[in-house]
Amino acid sequence: MSEKPCSLKLHLLFGTFIGLLIGMNIIGNKITTLMGISVSVGIFMVPLTFLITDIVEEVYGKEVVKHFIVVGVFTIILVFLFTGFFIWLPPNERFAYNEEYKIIFGSSMRIMLASVIAFFLAQMHDVWAFSYWKKKTGGKYLWLRNNLSTWVSQAIDTIVFMMIAFYQITDKFTLTFIIQLSIPYYLFKVTFALLDTPFVYLGVAWLRDGMKKSE
Repeated sequence: MSEKPCSLKLHLLFGTFIGLLIGMNIIGNKITTLMGISVSVGIFMVPLTFLITDIVEEVYGKEVVKHFIVVGVFTIILVFLFTGFFIWLPPNERFAYNEEYKIIFGSSMRIMLASVIAFFLAQMHDVWAFSYWKKKTGGKYLWLRNNLSTWVSQAIDTIVFMMIAFYQITDKFTLTFIIQLSIPYYLFKVTFALLDTPFVYLGVAWLRDGMKKSE
């Protein structure tokens, strides 16, 4: 019988999780407007990472999710280091967009630093909180456990990320201004967390079915 962590579906979730982390850091620094509020396009990716870890923890337990987090942190750091190295390398004379390259990916470096710290703190809290509420509810009320753990974790992720990424980048970005920016951004995340609740149930059922077939 195969070990549980060898499920193909688990590996698919793991790859998606890492891909989302890289995407959030590389292409997530664009600002768009949703319902009149300025938000990063990364807001569409962040809730999916919490969705994935909650699904995996429900089926495989928190130790497997911790592996996701450790590899995620390592991946962000690795991309961060390569980004700095590539910015530093002198361009070939045929490459006419070096300044634009530095502007786009140089701004991503502070974003990545903020992201890795916020990601680690938020995800570790999410793992702990999901496990805590699972014990308190006797393994029942998945919808409640998913949302309770995610709401607080998203608050940690939002405020830590915003402070590190944007505090004092200009005189406008004071603590008060960042909190004002964080509140609607956080509310969007909470809304997405509520909307993804049915997908937690679908994901758990889908992953458990894959686990049974691998046995």
